[in-house]
Amino acid sequence: MLLRHFFRYWRRRRCWPQKKSKTSAKATRRSSTKKSSRQSAPATAEKPKAPAAASSPQPGAEQPDATGLPDEPATPWRIYDITSTIALKEVKGKLRLWLPLALHKDTLWQRSLGQSWQGNFTNAGIYRDPAETMVVFYADWNEGVDTPQLQITSQVAKRDRHFDITRRGNAAERSEVLRQNLHASNLVPTDGLVRRTAERAVGRIQDPLARGKAIYDWVLENTTYDPSQPGSGRGDIEAMLDSGQLSGKSADITLLFVGLCRAIGIPARPFFGQRIDSSRLFSGLGATGNLSTEQQCRAEFYTPGYGWIPVNPADVRKAIHDEHLSSNDPKLVVLSKLLFGFWEMNWVAFNSALDVRLRGDNGKALPFLVVPQAEVAANRFDSLDTKRFSYTVHASSVEG
Repeated sequence: MLLRHFFRYWRRRRCWPQKKSKTSAKATRRSSTKKSSRQSAPATAEKPKAPAAASSPQPGAEQPDATGLPDEPATPWRIYDITSTIALKEVKGKLRLWLPLALHKDTLWQRSLGQSWQGNFTNAGIYRDPAETMVVFYADWNEGVDTPQLQITSQVAKRDRHFDITRRGNAAERSEVLRQNLHASNLVPTDGLVRRTAERAVGRIQDPLARGKAIYDWVLENTTYDPSQPGSGRGDIEAMLDSGQLSGKSADITLLFVGLCRAIGIPARPFFGQRIDSSRLFSGLGATGNLSTEQQCRAEFYTPGYGWIPVNPADVRKAIHDEHLSSNDPKLVVLSKLLFGFWEMNWVAFNSALDVRLRGDNGKALPFLVVPQAEVAANRFDSLDTKRFSYTVHASSVEG
């Protein structure tokens, strides 16, 4: 039964031409009021309507491209309410907290429909970093608050994302965006061992799409998934290559793919986010209940004519680990092909930022921002510190 599902999703990838349909589904975004609250007074946001089943694109919305499957019925949109609840313990002094939020820019696979929040904070709000596609919620508590508390609910519309290899002609990305996604970061260098490894992975291949696929295949063949790593991993790819131990969690495996692409001139970027629903592929590739430790990182790379192509090598390696799949297992063969160009809708993207500076912080830059961060004086800690952080996340699908 599971294998039959795999082949069905693989065919929907449009690796082969499909019969054309007369209609396609596009979502429209309803903007919502974003408010802060003081001293436990709940903030409210206008209830957004569900994305329309078929409507004209809104001004400024991302236009259809090679990932949008324009010639067949689009995957239906699903709306989720994602509620994060935080209480901090054993904290003395003035406190600031940062929490990553869903992408603010509408895409063909995700729409942010607004937030509301409440708590006993002194002030709170949202700031954006357009250069890093990053949206961050912040809240401050004055000294003397016994148990700082916060609850924030975000509403997000999601649908599957597909890449269609049979279609070209996508509008070119802006040159400054491409340049930004070729840069090295503190933990993702693009020279030395990283570049030599990328060159070996692609060999004499010249076609940009085939080079990206060669790196994807190399990462699948040479990495392993290590669930013992904290959070989503460290993302220190140079240390991984130096040690020869190419094991880790989703950030480690994904950033290795991104770094190898950038090292040979292929623009690539990670997307840090969180699982919010069960998976139709393998149970371990989804999550329900408390999602506070269900962070996951995916990636995309750019090729002229096709645009940004989604990949998810970390989930292939996770499925191999969880399901004990052998290299010749037919389910693995299909999954590895499927996740080159497919993102399942059961995940919300936060940002693609590396070397993150938090606004108003006193500490050093973070390698990436995917879990809540808090700071008292110059002492920073995150939600993995369960002695000081009580943190839960729940997501529910909204009908209608």
